[in-house]
Amino acid sequence: MHHSLLDPLPRPAPVLGFGGERLGLIAGPCTLESLALGLECAHAVKEAAARHGLPAVFKASLDKANRTSGSSARGPGFGAGLEWLARIREEVGLPVTTDVHESHQVAATAAVVDLLQIPAFLCRQTDLVAACAATGKPVNVKKGQFLSAAECAPLVEKAGGPGRMMLTERGTTFGYHDLVVDFRNLPRMRALGVPVVFDCTHAVQRPGAAGTASGGDRAFAPALARAAVAVGVDAVFAEVHPDPARAVSDAATQLPLDALAPLLAQLVAIREAGQNRA
Repeated sequence: MHHSLLDPLPRPAPVLGFGGERLGLIAGPCTLESLALGLECAHAVKEAAARHGLPAVFKASLDKANRTSGSSARGPGFGAGLEWLARIREEVGLPVTTDVHESHQVAATAAVVDLLQIPAFLCRQTDLVAACAATGKPVNVKKGQFLSAAECAPLVEKAGGPGRMMLTERGTTFGYHDLVVDFRNLPRMRALGVPVVFDCTHAVQRPGAAGTASGGDRAFAPALARAAVAVGVDAVFAEVHPDPARAVSDAATQLPLDALAPLLAQLVAIREAGQNRA
């Protein structure tokens, strides 16, 4: 059979509705600063996604264990954070995800969330990834800033294989204090048979650039998200906050909460244009 260079890659095995006809969304604040903040953001994520009939997952970190400085705010902590996530899931009616840093946290986290997230810095931690896969819950592995797309194949195997996990692109280390997005990674990762997510807000980070914290420039996040959807991804990941400048983490890169719906409308239009091409 003849294949054109313009032919799309075969669809991956879907996970939580991601990998189908519709673009997916993973969004929420970087840190679950309060239950009220979580509920506000989750309702906004649900409304923005529902407007276009898109699958969506609410994301917030319970404990920011990989902060630049040991004195930085880390969030509500593991126990309280899980209680808040459970309440958000129940009240808003949206699947939830959070990152897991230690193998001993996996079972308790899996009892609450719909999707387990492996942070980029920990993506090669075999025991952690295997523990997440063993729960039977879907796993989202964030590709490390130090990995090529080809090096993601073992990650797929560790995390349970197609139908059990997804991969997230969040930029590649570019010298010191900067990241760059190689858009060739997106089809290469998708060729592994799993849904690919593009993290538009972490991709504009400048790690450690603020001395005791990461810097970045949120102004570039929408453009990178549009480019990723045009190249071809199954979902977009975005951290959002009602007042990003006052966020306790990733203040330079989170998007204003009210910017999510307009951005999503653009992304859906780009995806539909690609699907409708001759």
